[in-house]
Amino acid sequence: MTANPAHEDDIFRPAIHYTAKNTWLNDPNGLVYHEGIYHLYYQNNPFGNVWGNMSWGHATSVDLVNWDEQPVAILCDAEEDIFSGSIVIDQYNTSGLGNGQAAPLVAIYTSAYKDSSARRGTQAQSLAWSSDGGYTWTKHQGNPVLDRNSADFRDPKVFRYSGPPGSYWVMVAVEANEHKVVIYSSDNLRDWHYLSSFGPANATGGVWECPDLFPLPLDGDEEQTKWVLTVNLNPGGPNSGSGGQYFVGRFDGVAFTSQTTVTDGSNQTADLDTYHWLDWGRDYYAAVSFNDAPDGRRLMVGWMNNWQYGAAIPTWPWRSSMSLVREISLVTHQGQPRLSQRVADEYRTGNALSVSTWADLAIDEGMRHLHTGAPVEIIEVIFIPGSAEEFGLIIRGNGTDGTRIGIRPSENRLIMDRKSSGNTEFHDAFASTDTAPLKQDSDGSYTLTLFIDHCSVEVFAQNGLVTMTGLIFPGPDSTRLSLYAKGGTATAPCLKVTRPAEPPVRIEEPLVLSR
Repeated sequence: MTANPAHEDDIFRPAIHYTAKNTWLNDPNGLVYHEGIYHLYYQNNPFGNVWGNMSWGHATSVDLVNWDEQPVAILCDAEEDIFSGSIVIDQYNTSGLGNGQAAPLVAIYTSAYKDSSARRGTQAQSLAWSSDGGYTWTKHQGNPVLDRNSADFRDPKVFRYSGPPGSYWVMVAVEANEHKVVIYSSDNLRDWHYLSSFGPANATGGVWECPDLFPLPLDGDEEQTKWVLTVNLNPGGPNSGSGGQYFVGRFDGVAFTSQTTVTDGSNQTADLDTYHWLDWGRDYYAAVSFNDAPDGRRLMVGWMNNWQYGAAIPTWPWRSSMSLVREISLVTHQGQPRLSQRVADEYRTGNALSVSTWADLAIDEGMRHLHTGAPVEIIEVIFIPGSAEEFGLIIRGNGTDGTRIGIRPSENRLIMDRKSSGNTEFHDAFASTDTAPLKQDSDGSYTLTLFIDHCSVEVFAQNGLVTMTGLIFPGPDSTRLSLYAKGGTATAPCLKVTRPAEPPVRIEEPLVLSR
């Protein structure tokens, strides 16, 4: 569930983002929609709030907003940790793992073998299946089902492909240190055949992880459908640390061909601005999409943290959360296919606790206090540049501290400055000023939408072509919203602040397992 604080000193627990009750989580896994329920699995340490004992945690939702934490789905054991993977609905029981009564859910995950295993030091792909809709799981006795005798072969995303070559299962996984996505096919999810590989390409400043491959219509035209390959990497993100990039091109059932590749991956002096990023902030990683989402929607979730400081963030007893669910589409921008992202509409359909609006706001040199609100708000604002070198918002402020979300029009940059965002001292890499390329809208204005929670801000700009996600840890009294300008003036013709109705508080017994 997305829970409110269970303890009085748990001031940072998100209200509209999913986090486990009292354990560690990282990469989302096995995202699938089945019989009216969204299933979010994730990397989880059931025994503590730091990385380790990797297993699959589990949460469910009927609306993408209210999440219920379930018991641990697939537990590590003496021989293997359960690393990232995906889940498919085996509608025709091609795997033979079903019970003859209902289509099984089949999880394809990475077995990370421990020293006690005969396969120690290697990673391979394994299966588990569920006959009760994804709540209890049985590991396949024939595991692993795909082994390259590699130490870094992981993170399988599997989907059903139908095209001229035929109909079969496709797996995309990574050889992490080789910066390659490897592609396999199978008729039964148990026997896999190598098809092709992609990479190195574009950003290769860290290991490649958590790939995804899916089709999207360009500008809503099904006749112009293209394929999107996403690849996360750590480090090597656009503002240091973890990040995710994407490529757009063609998949013919055998190989993926990119039409948006800038470099072959060997030129690390290339400008990171020339690559296509899922998010320009420091805290959006391992993003993957749901299989079988209704109405053809492509819904994506990322881990809202960064490996640079993920284990040090000042939260208790939980550590790490997921991003809001994003709906993504493919649009033409300056002659190129680009991803556009927006927070799923479900986050806007609930009853708002309050709505405040302002019009024709003049922003002079300095800071102008505008509103004292709550830790959870949605801000929509339009800016028109004037003479200012930089202008924007200061969110979660207290008169001294705050997080600066700004625009530098002469540089075409979006700014997220969290150097004075509250508690920044828990890790040397946290305090930062991060930037992203940002162009004006066609009428010369800039439009920003911010989703603010107790310890995070997700910024959407330029019609969703640019997003920035960052963790922040302000004090409980830091709820001021201000406008600012440097070196001149600007205007905000329209600003709207919505305080959403938060999900209900559910305080339950911890799900930590006993050893």
